[in-house]
Amino acid sequence: MRIRQHPILEFEKGPLIEFEHDGRKLTGHEGESIAAALHAAGVRVLRHSIRLDRPRGFFCAIGRCSSCLMTVDGVPNVMTCVTPLKAGMRIETQTGKGIIPDVRFTHPPADPDYPRDLGNVPLAIVGAGPAGLSAAIAAGRLGVECVVIDENAVPGGQLIKQTHMFFGSKEHHARVRGIDIGEILLKEIEDLPVSVITGTTVLGLYADRVLALLRNDRFHRLTSDSIILATGASENMLAFPNSDLPGVYGAGAVQTLMNVDGVAPGKRVLMIGAGNIGLIVSYQLLQAGVEVAAVVEGLPEIGGYHVHAAKVVRAGVPILTSHTILRALGTEHVEGAVISQIDPQWCPIEGTEVELDVDTICLAVGLTPNCELGSQLGCEEAFVAELGGRVSIHGAGLATTVEGVYIAGDASGIEEASTAMLEGRLAGLSAAGRLLPDLDRNELARLKKEASEGLRTLRAGPFGEHARAGKRKMLELAGVRGGDS
Repeated sequence: MRIRQHPILEFEKGPLIEFEHDGRKLTGHEGESIAAALHAAGVRVLRHSIRLDRPRGFFCAIGRCSSCLMTVDGVPNVMTCVTPLKAGMRIETQTGKGIIPDVRFTHPPADPDYPRDLGNVPLAIVGAGPAGLSAAIAAGRLGVECVVIDENAVPGGQLIKQTHMFFGSKEHHARVRGIDIGEILLKEIEDLPVSVITGTTVLGLYADRVLALLRNDRFHRLTSDSIILATGASENMLAFPNSDLPGVYGAGAVQTLMNVDGVAPGKRVLMIGAGNIGLIVSYQLLQAGVEVAAVVEGLPEIGGYHVHAAKVVRAGVPILTSHTILRALGTEHVEGAVISQIDPQWCPIEGTEVELDVDTICLAVGLTPNCELGSQLGCEEAFVAELGGRVSIHGAGLATTVEGVYIAGDASGIEEASTAMLEGRLAGLSAAGRLLPDLDRNELARLKKEASEGLRTLRAGPFGEHARAGKRKMLELAGVRGGDS
């Protein structure tokens, strides 16, 4: 299941180590996720559900679902998709809620290198993806001290698994692969007053802009004068019979397995969704040596760029519009899928069912903004369908309804990574304007206008119609509530 050759990527692996799974000795690479190591060894069932005892497997790869919970070294409910593998680990398939070991907990010794109270920082940025890193660069260049916090071991967010080249102008990193853009952004941060803290989860956001952090199993406290929420988005699920079987993945999880861990998700894949993500991931599957049986899209036309669709079709993969998946086949894992045509009311057309021989179903059916932290702090929210769901209300400068709190990237509405970078830049500039009263206002206005014009350019044309409509609604909401303009 490991990818041995790839036309673009070279996978850097830690040393080969031994670990135990349900009493059986296996090998994996130190530092890769437990779930990836198990997947590479052919283990698809990671746990069984609490009530119905149904098999569960790898799904999101970002620690946001419960499908990968396992018992590790006697500790239940460990998220194995984001927990690094270590030599000698004892990993057990978990059934139900798991059993807490009968041990006496003691307070861990003080860590002199990472004090519990991290003090105050002018600007805290939650999320080290394209929006968060761009915000740090914009604010840092103006002299604002920033701390960027990310729960992943490697900064870059979705960029670390984007092997395709970006569109747009040179300023928007046109013809540069996402994996390289992440490196470019990190290089720009090096000489700025910016710190990046990885492997750290922001568990809560409280009054007076207090952040509760979890790092190395210890809690920490950080306060900040301003906060930018660049927390990204989570993948949508699609309900159909057997949609919970191991072998049904979100598209982002498939990218993580392939492009970060170097592990093939399966041998033959059915892709659900012909937006940009579905089309891009389909082509990336082909690059990794995985067969794509078909791309299924419920709409009468594809939602992604035709250049991405053309690459997939040229490779011999059919794109079936006005089609849907009826059910997955299998008992312990995916062994097939049934698809059919649908009418304009999205009802399956009898007699058009086709059974496909696949072992993997990949869902690329949209994203939902992650706005939980803003909600916890009291940021007002609104449901805007064009932006992907509930989002924190924000104005043109990305300020929320809570003083000193900004939002950017997919957390403010689902768009492309290029847009996220510009929104991050605009949020960083807005935060800098609040934190630095002596800043040259004319220069700040020029920089913000430049970023705003870049956003307008990226949102121009038919593919930006949803985003334009959503942002117009958001500006109306922000105006009613006195947000920035």
